[in-house]
Amino acid sequence: MPHDAIRLENVHLSLGSGAARVHVLKGVDLMIAAGETVGIVGPSGSGKSTLLMAMAGLEPAGSGSIVVAGENLSDLDEDALARFRGETVGIVFQSFHLIQNMTALENVAVPLELAGRDDAFTRAHEELARVGLAERTAHYPAELSGGEQQRVALARALVVEPSILFADEPTGNLDANTGSQIVDLMFDLHRERNTTLVLVTHDPGLAQRCGRTITMRDGLIDGQRSAPAQDAAQ
Repeated sequence: MPHDAIRLENVHLSLGSGAARVHVLKGVDLMIAAGETVGIVGPSGSGKSTLLMAMAGLEPAGSGSIVVAGENLSDLDEDALARFRGETVGIVFQSFHLIQNMTALENVAVPLELAGRDDAFTRAHEELARVGLAERTAHYPAELSGGEQQRVALARALVVEPSILFADEPTGNLDANTGSQIVDLMFDLHRERNTTLVLVTHDPGLAQRCGRTITMRDGLIDGQRSAPAQDAAQ
């Protein structure tokens, strides 16, 4: 039986301060098995992106328990959380979040350099080749198309060989054809590496490719649907 990659118990999380403080997650319970693919959907403001950020260790829970890859995130200080993210999780954002004055190769090498790896640029080149950008390593983000920038972001997320990949609206800034190529690539890499894949998306077609779809509404999980095994990731 696969072990738990992620387990949340009664997680509450608020954002903002004073009169602007908003109670976003309102007692979320969730378990995601290692190697599972999960799509998180729901209307804007339902808490789905905040849930992903909490699982990735980017937003601390106000109360409750978040255990990811065996680590209780509330037990980790900022330095330990940074090390945890650098070794265990990869994150892909809608807006790419590339460093504009660095080449594609340098962007992908950053997490390995921060970890003190001597092979940072060798591994970065290999990962860029894997996402189809072997000939674009010396280009800066402004010289790349949106789809190419998202491939760089995906290579950067995967270069540390994370056990869990989080993606927040990974196709949101891409046209339909390019977005489809990125999705195919993400699922191909998931199958090759047996990563746990957690996606936030407004695209029902993308969510349906996951083994399970979770619907968020008003800060809580409103429903879940598991896809037939033969349908997932097709």
